Order: sequence, then C-alpha cells, then structure tokens
Amino acid sequence: MLKIHQLFFRTYISIFAAILITLTLVTYFWAKNLYLNQIEKNLIQNIDTLSIVLNEMQDIYNITNIVKNLRTELNLRITIINEDGKVIAESDKLELSDINNHANRVEIIQARNVGMGKDTRKSETLKKEFLYIAKKITIENHIYYIRMADYTNKITDNFMKLTFNIFLFITFFLIIAFLATYFISIRIKKEADSILYFLTQLSNKKQSFPLNSTYTYEFYKIAKLLNKVAIKLSKKERQKSKQTAKLKLANRQKDEIISALSHEFKNPIAIISGYSETILNDEQMPQAMKNKFLRKIQTNAIKMSHIIDKLRLTLKLEEGKQEILLLPCSMKKLIDNCVSDLNDKYKNREIIVLGEDITLNVDETLISMAISNLIENALKYSEDEVIVKINENSICIIDKGIGIEINELENINQKFYRVSNNGWNNSLGLGLFIVQSVLSLHNFSLEISSEFEKGSQFCIKY
Repeated sequence: MLKIHQLFFRTYISIFAAILITLTLVTYFWAKNLYLNQIEKNLIQNIDTLSIVLNEMQDIYNITNIVKNLRTELNLRITIINEDGKVIAESDKLELSDINNHANRVEIIQARNVGMGKDTRKSETLKKEFLYIAKKITIENHIYYIRMADYTNKITDNFMKLTFNIFLFITFFLIIAFLATYFISIRIKKEADSILYFLTQLSNKKQSFPLNSTYTYEFYKIAKLLNKVAIKLSKKERQKSKQTAKLKLANRQKDEIISALSHEFKNPIAIISGYSETILNDEQMPQAMKNKFLRKIQTNAIKMSHIIDKLRLTLKLEEGKQEILLLPCSMKKLIDNCVSDLNDKYKNREIIVLGEDITLNVDETLISMAISNLIENALKYSEDEVIVKINENSICIIDKGIGIEINELENINQKFYRVSNNGWNNSLGLGLFIVQSVLSLHNFSLEISSEFEKGSQFCIKY
C-alpha cells in the first residue's frame, strides 16, 4: 500500500510524462507544418524572381554562375532542369554528369501536370532531407523546370529549445501540484477523467463534446490542443467520407459510361452486321440496293468513329493534354459554318442567328465543336426554331423545348451525368463535359438557365 505522498508523487509524475509527450508531439508537428509552409512560400517567391531573370537571359545554359551566386546569398539548393529531366544547372558542388535524370521526381511530375509541384524527401546526392518546390516555365518555346530546396532539419534545432522550455514549465507546475492538498488532487483527477473520456470518445469516432477546462493554464492549453486535434480528425473523417463517396460515384460513372457505350454502339453495330450479312448472302442483289446498304454501313461506321473520337477528346481534356491554337476568328462566320453543317442533318429545322459579328482569339476547331454540340442539343430536345444570339459579352443558344427541371440543373455539368426524367440524356453525358472543358481552356464560362417544358438557354460568356 502506497503512502499518500508516494501516491501523489507517482500520480503527478505520470501526468507530467503524459502532458510532456502530448505537448511535444502536437507542438512538433504544428511547428513543423508552420515552418514548412513558410519555407514553401519563400521558395515560391524566389522561384518567381529567378524565372524573371531566366526569361531575360540570351542563353539559359550559361546560368551556372547565377545559380551558384544565389546559393551563396539565399542558402538554398537551386536546380535548373530541362524538359527531358536533364539537370543543366546545379547550385551545390556536384558534377552534372553524376546527377541522375529528374524526370521521375515527384515535384517535377506535378509541375509538368499542373505547373507547380512539391515534395519532401532525403536527397540521394547530399544525404539530407529537403523540401523541394518546382515550377514549370517556358523560355523561347522550350519548357524548363526551376527547382529550389531548403533543409528541413532546421526545425529540429529550434524545437529542442522549445521542448526544453516546456519541460521546465511543466516541471515547476508538478512541484507545486505535489505540495497541493488532497482536494486539489481530486479536482485534477476529475480533469484527467474528463480528458480521458474525451479521448475515448475521439478514438471511438463518436461525436465529441468540446473539451473545456479553466482549472489551470496547462489544462486549458491541453484542452485547446485536443480540441484542435479533434477538429482536424473530424475534418479528415469528413474528407475520407467525401473521398469514399467520390470513389462510389466514379464506379457508378464507369458503369454508366459502359452502359451508355453499349447502348450507343448497339444500333450501328446491328445495322452494319445486318446489312453486311445481307450483301454476303444475296449474290443476286441489285447494284443500286447494294450501294444503298453500303452507304448505310459507312454512315454507321462513321457514327461509331465519332463516338470514339468524342471519348478520346474527353480523356485528353480530363488529363489536361489537349493543346489549343488561339487565332483571331469571326464568331459569326464560325457559327454560320456550324449551322450549315447541322442543316444537312436536320433539314426540316430552322436555326436563326442574330446579332453583330465579333472577333475572338480562339481555337476554331474546339470552339466549333462546343457550339455545334450546344446547338445540336437544342435541336434534339425542341421542335421549334433554335435561336443563336451573338453580342459583345456572350453567345447564347436558346430553344423552346422540353427544358430541364430545376433540381437537375446543378448536376447537369457532371461528367457522364444524364437526366432521366424527361428524356434529356446529354449524349453519353460527355457533351457538356467537353463543352465546359473547351471553354475552360479559353477562360470562357457556360451559364445555363432552363425551365421544365419551357425551354433552355445556354450562354457562353467571354
């Protein structure tokens, strides 16, 4: 059986250890994140400055001296990499021939895809951990990557001082607490039980109540930090739920696209198979009828090819691999060409083009595809004339067809989404996704307004 002072001593020593470990871990990761965020901001600013210098240089392959001078001034590791991943300049004293190709570095892959990338890892050449930031730039139609890196081990030195100060503070608190009365120990036990219950609820992923403690400053800080941890865990749990929902949606979309493809291919394949089998089995078939059947086969083969082309374009747009060529283009002339092509397909329909001509810098092929898609959707889902209005701010396609229900409008831009209640199926669900992607490449936007059974209006804003 322990004496009271022994029990107090053991209890407070245990509390001391728990508080020290908790504060050490939480403070470390919190401070590290703040430090790394600051490093990242500084690196991005330095990269932007260096990119301006590079754009003004006549020969980028003569940048070695500049890079080494910057290394001295900024105490950063600086690397210039060409499009193939070859290092063409390095601030540290390394032979370029000894440096491996950087094309598969995480930060370079991210920069290649989205313009900016980052990664934290141990350098294979310098054997130290760095935070790497890389940015893609274009100089004289050639792509280069500026990569800057800073040491992450600086935080360890600063953190040791912080840990020592926290240790002294908590030690002083425990000495005072050891001399406190039995009633104070009861209150501390109550606070500890509250924290324990909070952590139990948190570990069981139950909805935790806010942990409040005003008994001492230390308990207040612990409660505050634990509340922050609880909030972060709650956010991560919500993010996890959202990610799970996205995965389920992606699987459902895959099933839908496979189903849609089967539906779209079924009819042309049946026609091609039927007409070709008829031609093969009937050797006495008149030439005129044979030509008619062959034209049917060709038409449906072209239709299948168009579906495949649309899917390929969708993948390119989704992966950001579709390049655009911006040239001045008369929108009136472009729309007239789209209308002319659609008139051949919808011979008994009227498409009215209103407004004055306007010239925009666009990729004519992609914009034609987007506008044709919107006009054809209007033709498919209305029986009256379709109006195309051109003005200085937008191009609007207006129909008086079946329209779209209000509760469906917010979902219509989703890839592969198809409205099922009113027959509006958006052609595999790819049509508006392609339109939105093409407009995004041009920094245009699409505004949709519709009222069920009263028509729709699709406006391209530029």
